[in-house]
Amino acid sequence: MNEAMGTNGSVAEVRRRIQFTLEQYFKLEAELQKLEKDRFRVCIFGSARTRPEEPVYQTVYETARMLAELNIDIVTGGGPGLMEAANRGVFEAEGSLSQSIGLPIELPRSHELANRHLDIKSEHKRFSSRLDEFMRLSHAVIVAPGGIGTLLELVYVWQLIQVGMVSPRPVVLLGREMWAGLLEWMHGQMLGGRFISEHDFDWVHCVDQPHEALEFILPELEKFRAVQAERPGGEERVREATLMLDAIRERQAVSRRHEDPRMLSARHTG
Repeated sequence: MNEAMGTNGSVAEVRRRIQFTLEQYFKLEAELQKLEKDRFRVCIFGSARTRPEEPVYQTVYETARMLAELNIDIVTGGGPGLMEAANRGVFEAEGSLSQSIGLPIELPRSHELANRHLDIKSEHKRFSSRLDEFMRLSHAVIVAPGGIGTLLELVYVWQLIQVGMVSPRPVVLLGREMWAGLLEWMHGQMLGGRFISEHDFDWVHCVDQPHEALEFILPELEKFRAVQAERPGGEERVREATLMLDAIRERQAVSRRHEDPRMLSARHTG
């Protein structure tokens, strides 16, 4: 009996310590968010296996480069493949003040080497802590083609938004060929079976091109800038950001005028 009571007491003490640690963690999390309010970040998920010669590598590179030209920080898993493409896009953007952030993970069977295009590196031993840091750092998410890990990241983000554990943010699926079938299946099986609601799709957008992704990111950036403007010294920063927004919209307009009309028609009907 005494031994059982002693065991129960030990368990209670461990639980108390865990609760205390969690409370401290959330306090630190709140402080970190206050310190990071000055920077807008987009998280880009994607395959570690994609090679530079593959078209999707260039698409992710261009997407990240365009975001970096708006001084948007890019957060990735920090590894090879499409993560490297995104981080490299930040490094090679002209006149950018953006930070290239990587969150590499140590895997049991192998160590995923960080790519060399990182300003900030934060290594993780567990997927759970890594996923939480992705969410803490980002204001929007782009999901490029990938495997099980990429799918895990997408579903984790989507779940947290659905249940209100993180603020709503755009989730842009890059590559209709990759993601359209998943969305169709979810509409037919999950929505059809009333396991989810129609509004659960409100945050998710499927695109093919970098400029299409930006169409969903820019409104969030403008909201962020508006909040920044209300802070001391924020008006000048917002004025500079507005000029950059106008410049990139002009580049988008020029790009569209030079696109093949047949490609535009196919994109809008796809």
